[in-house]
Amino acid sequence: MTAPSTAPVASRGGRWIDRWDPEDETFWNTTGERIARRNLLFSVLSEHIGFSIWTLWSVMVLFMGPEYGLTPADKFTIVSMATLVGAVARVPYTFAVAVFGGRMWTVVSASLLLVPTVAAFVVMEPGTSFTAFLICAMLAGVGGGNFASSMTNINAFFPLRRKGWALGLNAGGGNVGVPVVQLVGLAVIGAGGGPRLLLGVYIPFIVVAAVLAWLRMDSISSVRNDTGAAKDAAKDPHTWIMSFLYIGTFGSFIGYSFAFGLVLQTQFGRTPLQAAYVTFVGPLLGSLIRPVGGALADRFGGARITLWNYVGMAAATGVVVVASVRESLPLFTAAFIALFVLSGLGNGSTFKMIPGIFHAKALARGLEGEAAAAYGRRLSGASMGLIGAVGALGGLGINLAFRQSFLSVGSGTGAFVAFLAFYGLCFAVTWAVYLHRPAPAAAPTASTMETKPQLSYAEV
Repeated sequence: MTAPSTAPVASRGGRWIDRWDPEDETFWNTTGERIARRNLLFSVLSEHIGFSIWTLWSVMVLFMGPEYGLTPADKFTIVSMATLVGAVARVPYTFAVAVFGGRMWTVVSASLLLVPTVAAFVVMEPGTSFTAFLICAMLAGVGGGNFASSMTNINAFFPLRRKGWALGLNAGGGNVGVPVVQLVGLAVIGAGGGPRLLLGVYIPFIVVAAVLAWLRMDSISSVRNDTGAAKDAAKDPHTWIMSFLYIGTFGSFIGYSFAFGLVLQTQFGRTPLQAAYVTFVGPLLGSLIRPVGGALADRFGGARITLWNYVGMAAATGVVVVASVRESLPLFTAAFIALFVLSGLGNGSTFKMIPGIFHAKALARGLEGEAAAAYGRRLSGASMGLIGAVGALGGLGINLAFRQSFLSVGSGTGAFVAFLAFYGLCFAVTWAVYLHRPAPAAAPTASTMETKPQLSYAEV
């Protein structure tokens, strides 16, 4: 079989790939893998910086001492609004890939990161109003949108058998932007610098990411102008079931990333430097393990890994509750970091489930081969943005829960009890929808064996 042509075609001055068939092993081995890996590399770079800018205020609030006139509740409100805008931005960012192409939108989305960075650089000083800080944090939410467009774009480049690994690596590389900005913040604090220095570090990197995306990335023509896929994905109940499950994994990761330092400061009296020494560890480990979650899901099935991951998250949360009640900082920190690791693992396994679910639906409809793969790519790519948006709203819920818990009882214990109950619910939904197999009512007959394949998600 002759591999399809992959020569980029001129369109609006960009690099477009007319024909793309990653499920064809000959094409993949001779041409496709090299192109896909190159686009993955520069997608990760842009998404990585996007995550850093999105979670920038989790570090900035550590700098903001009494001279800024902000209460702990004010700080939780600031990071909550950054989380909210980042979640909402993921919806239009998903559609943007189909409208502009993956390459062009990566350039645009990377360039937009200059807006919140420069704005914060201008206003970051004591005496600035709470409203101004809130607006700047909301602007930083555009960095959260980068994840949705990046995942939608990369999903189209890789074959189904490699999606768990590729999507896990893409998302994990982006998620690493969270601990990196916290590490950079730690270095700035340790060197006696101020928040403007932290902001200044990122401005040139944003420019570099945009330029490299322009020079080295490609767009797949078949993805362009398929905005109808988003409507079809929104009508599918599995999009919303997976959104719910993603709240438990990614919502936990991003919510805890914003809140960890503030909890250490507010509940355990840590100084900014002491908090910064610890806060990066959880997000770092959670980011690095995300590709492992995808790889495990490729091998054992995403639903199985996700199910047992929720067991682990519930157990770790139970330990956090005990540590919070006993005011044991070492136990609290260890269990909280374990939560980060498990949320990262679950991020990889849940996103692996998405293309598998829609591929299974394609097979159940009687589609085969490339037709089934194309159906799965189309709907899974569209659904990822919606799932990512709803999942990120879980981060908003976590920060609001912490805010209310501290206002009500002076600690985060009440919030953690609520999280524990939610993980139990996620376990139940995963088992009931994707792993529970009811016994057949009767033995199969010749007539039933000729119908469409039974829809099964046990291997997704």
